[in-house]
Amino acid sequence: MKTPARHVLAAGLALGVALSAQAQPVQKVRTANVAAKISYLAFLPKSYSAKGEPVPLIIFLHGSGERGTDLNKVKAWGPPAIVEKDPAFPFMVVSPQAPDGEWWHARLLKGMIDEVLAKYNVDRSRVYLTGMSMGGYGAWDLAINYPSYFAAIAPVCGGGNTLRIGQLKDVPTWVFHGKKDQSVPELESARMVAALKAAGGDVTYTMLADGGHADAWLHAYGDAGLFDWFLQHRKH
Repeated sequence: MKTPARHVLAAGLALGVALSAQAQPVQKVRTANVAAKISYLAFLPKSYSAKGEPVPLIIFLHGSGERGTDLNKVKAWGPPAIVEKDPAFPFMVVSPQAPDGEWWHARLLKGMIDEVLAKYNVDRSRVYLTGMSMGGYGAWDLAINYPSYFAAIAPVCGGGNTLRIGQLKDVPTWVFHGKKDQSVPELESARMVAALKAAGGDVTYTMLADGGHADAWLHAYGDAGLFDWFLQHRKH
């Protein structure tokens, strides 16, 4: 005896519902929009004018010792220390601060830079990046993720992932490290430099044979001529 069609249809629907219920994922896909606040010091040179000649910009990333909520700590070294004594420094300088226990995050820094570029009269062909120690790692990472932002970069006693180093082959790079660094092994910079050279990059390496950790950035931001070198480069 044949099964009535309506019974077959009802059985099929019941089976489909059962299979569908079994196939439902246990975990639901959801999206959250998360915003993060970045505090930073902003220095404007004497020559700055909102409607005048656009000024070059340096982004400076500090080391692990300057993390926290007190921006005065960021003034300890590098460009933010220099501009405290030299109001004629020819660059705008933006120096963000990482919170206690945090690392530099390229996506968040990129958002900060976008805001700065929209707010200030900056020459977008002359945006430069440097950082020391933890900030050296941050500079490598930020530049590898967003190479088109920078006319030149200068990571100091840092390191990073060499797998995507080819992203920087068109970004002039000057690297500094002390051979006797006890905090970040000099090998960290050496392998980044070697990988970038192998990728066809324009890279200069200053290795201080008798230099320790702090010696690298004291030289880089002191007698090395880094800021004049920055101004020799413009993004085309």
